[in-house]
Amino acid sequence: MNGLSQSTHSPGFRSVPRTGVIYVMHRAAEAGYGTDGHEWFNLGQGSPEVGKLPGAPPRRESLEIDPTTHSYGPVGGLLELREQVAELYNVLFRKGKSSQYTAENVSIAPGGRAAMTRVAAALGPMNLGHFIPDYTAYEELLFTFRGFIPIPILLSPKSGYVIDAEQLEEEIVGRGLSAVLSSNPSNPTGRLVSGEELGSWVDVARRCRCAMIFDEFYSHFIYDGVGSSEHEGIVSAAEFVEDVDQDPVVIVDGLTKNWRYPGWRVSWIVGPRAVIEQATSAGSFLDGGANHPFQRASLDLLRPRVALDEALAIRRVFEDKRARMRQRLEDLGVRFDAQPGGTFYLWGDLSNLPPDLADGNRFFELALAKRVITVPGVFFDVNPGRRRSTARYQTYSRFSFGPELAILERGLDRIERLIDERR
Repeated sequence: MNGLSQSTHSPGFRSVPRTGVIYVMHRAAEAGYGTDGHEWFNLGQGSPEVGKLPGAPPRRESLEIDPTTHSYGPVGGLLELREQVAELYNVLFRKGKSSQYTAENVSIAPGGRAAMTRVAAALGPMNLGHFIPDYTAYEELLFTFRGFIPIPILLSPKSGYVIDAEQLEEEIVGRGLSAVLSSNPSNPTGRLVSGEELGSWVDVARRCRCAMIFDEFYSHFIYDGVGSSEHEGIVSAAEFVEDVDQDPVVIVDGLTKNWRYPGWRVSWIVGPRAVIEQATSAGSFLDGGANHPFQRASLDLLRPRVALDEALAIRRVFEDKRARMRQRLEDLGVRFDAQPGGTFYLWGDLSNLPPDLADGNRFFELALAKRVITVPGVFFDVNPGRRRSTARYQTYSRFSFGPELAILERGLDRIERLIDERR
């Protein structure tokens, strides 16, 4: 299943696989999701619930469009939005530091994948390290741009998918890496690098002159009391950067997850000016720039107090959902290698379930028959170009607690019935 592509293609074109959430939603649509008139429970979704949360800032429910925004905006984003993004990072993470981000350290892109694509297109010929398991879309991203060589770094479930700074440096030096890509917190495991540990990663990047590319799209979904008084509930490598134009640290984030506006397709890249210039140049031929009206509408959302209030509300609601989902799945026999410190996913080992449910692909298909959607674990074995012949994580599945609690509970009820039927 992993990387399954359409069986036919035209001369000159390769088969492009549907991976991860895109694949499972395509299969769900074939099974009647959204069209059969029945209630479905999407425990595979890669987006958080988008309604009002207790204590969160008011949700934007209307948009007034300035006629001037019917025209193209700048490829790198509106100046005032770039300034607002820079201010957000400076206020939350760089108080008292002499080196501050400016608009020249920010590039606005039309969504997270577009931002990552800009970064990938700007990379030169070199070895790029990436972790396994990690975000499914990295697989095609790392294969499509062939100016660099993707080098996998396997993380062990026995260690809770932890790699410390010393091990990271050994990988960088031993494998000749010039850049490392990582989601933090990690999708799918929820592994979080924060505090002194995150600072030591940035130190390694600085010392080894190895670019660290941090995908921080889940950096407001942080649990278990992580965070300081200035930015409680939010984690970013920006806190440990010494010189914003010299330290090889690149951060990608957006409104998609942390502000719970996935449909707005507004994201940003933060990093050294030289990197931002090249990433924006890549945007000129890749995507042409983000949605002009929605950029203007994003300004108020990115004010530090609004971001903090939203993050605190997320933490209260999603920490409870995490606990409820984990307990129910554990009661059903699903095992977890580690407690996720972030994201809204649980990375479950199905190997203790009845034999026909102990495989992530089979579990997905049988759950689909119950109108429940999950994501098989093999999609997270990032394998650009299928250079490895074997796949990992066949016994794993990613469960999302992104949906509203009521949907979550009813979806888990159906999974419980599915497991009980096969015991």
